[in-house]
Amino acid sequence: MRKYGLIGYPLTHSFSKKYFTEKFEREGLADSHYELYELPSIESFPELLEKEPGLLGLNVTIPYKVQVIPYLKSLDPACEAIGAVNCIKITPGGLTGFNTDYIGFKNSLENWLPHLELKALILGTGGASRAVVQALQDLSIPYLRVSRNDLDKMDVISYGDLLDKREILEEYTLIINTTPLGTFPNIESMPAIPIEYINDQHKVYDLVYNPEQTFLMRSLEARGAVVKNGLEMLHLQAEAAWDIWN
Repeated sequence: MRKYGLIGYPLTHSFSKKYFTEKFEREGLADSHYELYELPSIESFPELLEKEPGLLGLNVTIPYKVQVIPYLKSLDPACEAIGAVNCIKITPGGLTGFNTDYIGFKNSLENWLPHLELKALILGTGGASRAVVQALQDLSIPYLRVSRNDLDKMDVISYGDLLDKREILEEYTLIINTTPLGTFPNIESMPAIPIEYINDQHKVYDLVYNPEQTFLMRSLEARGAVVKNGLEMLHLQAEAAWDIWN
């Protein structure tokens, strides 16, 4: 049996098991199996590896994309630059970390907005935002990050800054939500951006995929913005993970 899985906490909102189980059925891979491994803390990760010696690959989700790094033998160079891992390849030689969020986001953004020159506001500074930052840098798209934390960093502003300085949202018209706000079951929450400053010049990419139309997407679409969820990114990053494992 070829085993793969997902680590994170909690895993109530995960799409991965369904996606890979359907993929294995579709492609006749009867010897492949995908499981969810909910870890209350990253300290129990070595115990999981011991208990599941047949594991060939893992996906990593919130909150362990950064915390898992000390447990790995090596990082793919692109992943090292990002500083977050969402895919692990397991071989007899050890564990190698990759970041397929980067591949999924970059490719889906290019599919969606192939020729637009814009500046991006990244909501959040967690593990997912690091992949987005790297993709924007590689696409030569200027960006600012918005957060309640990390306000001592050069490229990070507060949500209060957005409210006080309307010109920020006039200049940065691509809004990318990398926070989990709005994810099922807490579907009526969203990052605290002033929606009265949003208009038909704005593009909104919400990395959340469950629900398909987040509260953020609905609220900003009502103001004229064009919106997209994270489902295509998810499919692209899952296929990239499969390529890495095999």
